[in-house]
Amino acid sequence: MEQLLQLSPLMAGRSDDDKTVKANSNLPMLKKRILSDENIPQSAVKRLRDNGAASTRPKLATDIAGVWSCDGVYVGKTTRRHSDRIKEHFQAIRKAKRSFENIRLKISSSPPAKRSLENVRPKVTSATVVGVPTKATGRKPVPAVVPATVSKTALSVVVSKKRPGWDLKGQVADMQEKVSVYKGKMHYLTELNRSLQEELELVKSHLKNSKAEAFNAHQQISAKDLEVKTLLAVQQDLNTELQKSKTELLNVKLDRDNFFNVCNTQKEDLDGLRATKQNLSNLLELKEGQIQVTEANLSQAMHELEQLRIQVADLKAETARQADELCAQEMQRRKLHNIIQELKGNIRVFCRVRPLIGVEKEKYEQIEHISFQDDRSIILYKVEESHTGRERKEAVKYHFDFDCVFQPTATQEIIFEELSLLVQSALDGYHVCIFAYGQTGSGKTYTMEGPDIVTLDTMGMIPRAVGQIFKRVDELKNKGWKYSFTASFIEIYNETIRDLLVSKPEKNVEYEIKRVSQTSEELYVTNLKYKTVTSEEEVHRLLQIARTNRSVAKTAINDRSSRSHSVFQLKIVGRHEDRDLNASSVLSLVDLAGSERLDKSLSTGERLREAQAINTSLSTLGLVITSISNKESHIPFRNSKLTYLLQNSLGGNSKTLMFVNISPCEENFSESLNSLRFASKVNECVIGTAHANRR
Repeated sequence: MEQLLQLSPLMAGRSDDDKTVKANSNLPMLKKRILSDENIPQSAVKRLRDNGAASTRPKLATDIAGVWSCDGVYVGKTTRRHSDRIKEHFQAIRKAKRSFENIRLKISSSPPAKRSLENVRPKVTSATVVGVPTKATGRKPVPAVVPATVSKTALSVVVSKKRPGWDLKGQVADMQEKVSVYKGKMHYLTELNRSLQEELELVKSHLKNSKAEAFNAHQQISAKDLEVKTLLAVQQDLNTELQKSKTELLNVKLDRDNFFNVCNTQKEDLDGLRATKQNLSNLLELKEGQIQVTEANLSQAMHELEQLRIQVADLKAETARQADELCAQEMQRRKLHNIIQELKGNIRVFCRVRPLIGVEKEKYEQIEHISFQDDRSIILYKVEESHTGRERKEAVKYHFDFDCVFQPTATQEIIFEELSLLVQSALDGYHVCIFAYGQTGSGKTYTMEGPDIVTLDTMGMIPRAVGQIFKRVDELKNKGWKYSFTASFIEIYNETIRDLLVSKPEKNVEYEIKRVSQTSEELYVTNLKYKTVTSEEEVHRLLQIARTNRSVAKTAINDRSSRSHSVFQLKIVGRHEDRDLNASSVLSLVDLAGSERLDKSLSTGERLREAQAINTSLSTLGLVITSISNKESHIPFRNSKLTYLLQNSLGGNSKTLMFVNISPCEENFSESLNSLRFASKVNECVIGTAHANRR
């Protein structure tokens, strides 16, 4: 039994390599039966289990077509022969095991006294296992012969009756007979064991040979498997290369198709280019003909161009001559214009009577105390009663002559037509001063600035003068003159200068009148805002700011009386680059505060101080004009801030125009008469010949 158990590694499917032939599916059943048999020693069972657990080698499966490895690789029919041999050996082993099982069962189930040797005779021979061919002959062996010492009769045990106790001899004979039977049995079993040992040795030898053959087959299978793997790897590489080649072939085909398409396109382009070439050739021939014609025309044009150059040179010379003449004519115009203005007087007086407004139209149906003989005379009538009141005297006439008298129907435009000649003198380089004088409410501010809501018809003298200057400057640009302008706007309130272009004046800022230098007669005001302007619109914005900031107050005579002198000055600087001529002047447009009698204005407190300051400065203005007219050595310019600021515009090198504004109301007769008398006195003054500030 222990020798038979040595076959357990093979029956468990062990092999000496990773890829051996798989055993028949009946071997696990045989192993299971052996392990479950109680008569087999436990040590043999443990060995069989240990050998089976230690087997980790892969098994091979067989089929009718061939043998496949555990990795699924077909190994061919050469290995099939070795597998068949192993299968035959296992079948022989199974047959031997079945015979051995039958013998063991018979021995264990039959009592020794009642069995005969014939019933337990084995069916196997002493030479080999039944059905297993020998290695030498390949024939089935002859069954083994029972030993001669044991006969058939001896083997049959006859059970006799139990002898009586006194038959000792018979009992001894029976015992001897039993002993002889057992000896025959033992001899038979010994022979049977020897025969089985021989058969076991043959099986072991055959199994060893089968193992060697199986090992060789496994080696061949491994080699074939390695070869197959190598071939598969080569096949994989070849497949990869084939795929790359297919891809490259496809790309080549695509490139070929693209190339053919490009060739076809280029062929079409070539045909188009050939047609274009033919067209260009035809066009070239046409252009060459045109070029020849053009060259002929060019030659003629060059000749004409040369003649035109000569004409242009002549025209340039003529233009220069005309420019010289124009400049000379401009200078002559300025000279004649100045002569005309001097003939009219360097200081002139215009009188304007404003129309009735508001409730005045209801109170006075018409103006009876004022009459006009012509556009240069005005007559005031005053009817005086006798002291006794018994008789009425004739009306007293007060006749005044001025340079121009404007009736109440005169518009702003008509008045500016007479004024525009003086504005032109400012562009010619003469200092010009235009100021409005008269009692409060006589229309001075309306004349100089216009109403609160200004239109083109109601625009005052200041905006109209500025508009004429910028319009005239645009014309003079064509004659080579370039101008720059600087504007300022101040008011003199109680002999204090205020900047009307500053909405929120700083505290403790003093404005003083000073000379630009010791050698210059030009004046300026310290800390004053001088604004450079380039258009008429900019000046209008400055005028609007100044109108908002000017000081006005209500009095008994006028609800909105100007309580200060406003002075708008526009410094004009012109230059002619080609002639190297320079001209500078200052245009001063002044709206004087209204003169009034203290007994009629009923002013008190602050209004009283304002009226006194206004009357004082107006008296100083009259005194300065009289001193200039009388050619006195000392002119009291410094007696008033107004005359000090305007001294360059009131002297002999300037042109001065005074507007005397008259109220149409008869109740203001005394103030109107005083204003006309003051204006008449100014009109009689002669301040000398004005000289232009040109270099």
